[in-house]
Amino acid sequence: MRALIQRVQKASVQVEGEMVGAIDKGLLILLGIGPDDEAEDRDWLLQKILKLRIFNDEQGLMNLSVEDVQGSLLVVSQFTLHAKVKKGTRPSYAKAAPPDMANQLYEEFLAEARKIIGESRVSQGQFGAHMEVELINDGPVTIWIDTKNKE
Repeated sequence: MRALIQRVQKASVQVEGEMVGAIDKGLLILLGIGPDDEAEDRDWLLQKILKLRIFNDEQGLMNLSVEDVQGSLLVVSQFTLHAKVKKGTRPSYAKAAPPDMANQLYEEFLAEARKIIGESRVSQGQFGAHMEVELINDGPVTIWIDTKNKE
């Protein structure tokens, strides 16, 4: 599983002009799922994201997690995070999970997040749809995490 995480002041997702998800202060998570991802990857990634100390404390230092600041999550499925560009100029998405598998892990990720931080603090995009994502990046702070390369 891969995640591109952005600390945001606010973020939203629209599908065909209709708002399907929105948050204020928190994290926009672009989530890419690969064919060999499983529950262990989902759980490790979610815990890592929730514990990341990337919010400022009273001294302006990044010492607080999204849980500490009672922030929200906006999770958007993004198969293009598994793009390969080794050959030519058209990316290959062969390393992305098939839609049925990806949707299942995406929904499980959302369900686990809701269990941990609460239903009202987790918002989502629409799996498989063409989405318009709007955000105000705070910092900017942008973090890349890959469960197959835990650096």
